[in-house]
Amino acid sequence: MQKIQMKTPLVEMDGDEMTRILWQQIKDELILPFVDLKTEYYDLGLPEREKTKDQVTIDAANANKKYGVAVKCATITPNKQRVEEYNLTEMWKSPNGTIRAILDGTVFRAPILIDSIKPAVRNWKKPITIARHAYGDVYKATEYRVPAEGKAELLFTAKDGTEWRQPIYDFECAGVLQGQYNKDSSIRSFAHSCFQYAINTKQDLWFSTKDTISKQYDQTFKLIFEEIYQNEYKAEFEKLGIEYFYTLIDDAVARVVRSKGGFIWACKNYDGDVMSDMVSTAFGSLAMMTSVLVSPDGNYEYEAAHGTVTRHYYRYLKGEETSTNPMATIFAWTGALRKRGELDGLDDLVAFADKLEAACIKTLDDGIMTKDLSGLVEDKSAVKAVNSLEFLKAIRERM
Repeated sequence: MQKIQMKTPLVEMDGDEMTRILWQQIKDELILPFVDLKTEYYDLGLPEREKTKDQVTIDAANANKKYGVAVKCATITPNKQRVEEYNLTEMWKSPNGTIRAILDGTVFRAPILIDSIKPAVRNWKKPITIARHAYGDVYKATEYRVPAEGKAELLFTAKDGTEWRQPIYDFECAGVLQGQYNKDSSIRSFAHSCFQYAINTKQDLWFSTKDTISKQYDQTFKLIFEEIYQNEYKAEFEKLGIEYFYTLIDDAVARVVRSKGGFIWACKNYDGDVMSDMVSTAFGSLAMMTSVLVSPDGNYEYEAAHGTVTRHYYRYLKGEETSTNPMATIFAWTGALRKRGELDGLDDLVAFADKLEAACIKTLDDGIMTKDLSGLVEDKSAVKAVNSLEFLKAIRERM
């Protein structure tokens, strides 16, 4: 069979631990036999990040801006234990956070649905896509452990030297302080990405914060979204028959649980972090969640929404068999290949991505699945639990 040709390289960002093993297996079994794969490769595994002092992550993000489409494996964000385990000179930042900041993008996550696994929320019928701002807020916060009683103030010094002070609290005992921030330019990029993604996918867009409590911080998000919607996107939304509305985060949670799904839910950074895990788990599994970072200027980075599956990796190193679910990583590849095909006018590459996803779903519908999913199916007699490589080979048969 003649392999499908590509015009422009994908930016390929390799990762860590068990997902790194799956990454190569997916390429060997499901992509390289069919596609003359062109990539610009960056190793974001923790040893290479240590070796380059994390410059490789910055280079990968800039390559994403150059070529427009990237596919990323799951990576480790080191904690104290990882610093010791990998003998790191520094607790390197999250590669995802670095890439998001450079691309100024928004993360969109949606579950992969199959008939044999029913959502925990019984009325959900369609995917719910979480749009996570993924910049600033608590993830960029400055913290201070207050040692004793004293006065805390918020201080802003303008470029001309003008100072603005606001009392925070007069501590009568020890406590803790946290200062977080965001910026209008990032919020505007977040809004544009959300509105554009809603138009591209023809879905309603919900946005929620807590502006009744946070009357400056959260209200800034609300006002910027409303201004951009009214001035730039309202007419297109009405033409497509889709809706944008704002509500409080607690009201949004109630609405989401009562809904049938089939919409985009835009959230600030922490809310999106939590709600994407809640939605994915309620639909079935984090390993059944697609994730794409979209910048307002049209750059895309596809990745798995889960971690590096450390527990399975340690078993793999001992030579033990593992049954790690590769679906999210496969769909990162298909998403990137499809987008590359769309941008380059390669219909056969788009069709390949569609067929690979269909083969994945067909494999699961035939009852062949990894152990994490087999435990979620009601009719256990119709399921055959297999290891990771067996699952990939079953998908290849259906290709």
